[in-house]
Amino acid sequence: MRGRDDERSAVGPLAQEVPHEQDSPDQLHHPPYILDRLLDSEDRGVRQAALDTLLVTARLRGERAVRASFAGAAAPGNGRRTVFDCEQGETLSDAVLARPEDGQEVADPSVNRAFDALGLTRDFYKEVFQRNSVDGKGMRLDGYVHFGFQVNNAFWDGRQMLFGDGDGKRFKNLTGSLEVIAHELTHGVTDHTAEFEYHKQSGALNESMSDVFGSLVKQWSLKQTAEEADWLIGADVWTPGVDGDALRSMKEPGHAFDNPRFGKDPQPDRMGRFIHLPDTKQGDFGGVHFNSGIPNRAFFLTAAHIGGFAWEAAGTIWYESLKASSSQDQFQDFAGTTFRKAGELFGAGSHEQSAVLSAWQEVEVPVPGVPAGVARLRSLTVDGHGGAGREDGMTALARQIGALNDKITELAKEMAAFRGTR
Repeated sequence: MRGRDDERSAVGPLAQEVPHEQDSPDQLHHPPYILDRLLDSEDRGVRQAALDTLLVTARLRGERAVRASFAGAAAPGNGRRTVFDCEQGETLSDAVLARPEDGQEVADPSVNRAFDALGLTRDFYKEVFQRNSVDGKGMRLDGYVHFGFQVNNAFWDGRQMLFGDGDGKRFKNLTGSLEVIAHELTHGVTDHTAEFEYHKQSGALNESMSDVFGSLVKQWSLKQTAEEADWLIGADVWTPGVDGDALRSMKEPGHAFDNPRFGKDPQPDRMGRFIHLPDTKQGDFGGVHFNSGIPNRAFFLTAAHIGGFAWEAAGTIWYESLKASSSQDQFQDFAGTTFRKAGELFGAGSHEQSAVLSAWQEVEVPVPGVPAGVARLRSLTVDGHGGAGREDGMTALARQIGALNDKITELAKEMAAFRGTR
């Protein structure tokens, strides 16, 4: 059952409602709390770059919505990469071919970085999940570098990737962050799987999926374990003059940055800190860039509890859950799907399924069908603080979880049937 708590509006200027319109993922590098600061900057150049970025993304947003309605129209190309140079223009048809799939490295580092990042993301999905490009059908991967003048954004428009050069003060060249590029391409994967609606909790799940798999692409490319990874999004391209910050932290939402220019990272890390905003552009469509911190931390905790390479177990659970989700799913829905998929993939009561349960409980998202008593038992066992009784506790936990699996599976079937009759 979905609650309506997430529809409460914030008090203040953001509370002014405007008619809702279905939007699409964008503004990765400048969610509202970042963009507002840029527009208020005393530096005229920074203000102008922020305004230009806002206007460009607004136009692209509309184009992306149209392209999404023709999702099956793109010709398959086995994930073939082609990078074009916009030469700071905004008309893609005028862009110059810079590097095709079989082309050699060129003098422009932006071209090469974009080419490599597209390839790493494609290869990650292919090798780890046997997915053939963004749409699963070999969709071509076209990238356009030097898009516009000092545009502080990288953007998936439904068919290709566009990379701005950044303003050089608040953002570096946007081809400089692998996880940022993989984040944007994963919006395309979500478009072709769950299609999470881009507002409120389903929109926060949409953003979170891009952060999850964006981070996993980076970890996979570096062969980092969950313990070794930094779990940061955008650290390589944001505020080049400030050390140790990033746009978001999956490990510690709310602690990615804290500086005079942008204030403190506002992302919540649990449901008790959920941010209620209006479902408008000014309200970040219900806070999708804010509240994505909650499922982000749930994934980090799952990966940390399991250990090893995060893409192997935790990533597989999340990917299979993404494919099994529906467009309007809320946090609890997705939590239930990940719990069920963990049981299907690794066994009822397995270490992996217990890790999923532990993670969602820690961020205060109940797993549907799991009694509170199981959560209390989990806190004594899965986290490794149960002392001599740990083994008996784990056995009991496995038994309880096993008994719940059939009930949860039936509940999922009933919910699917209910949605089909609406």
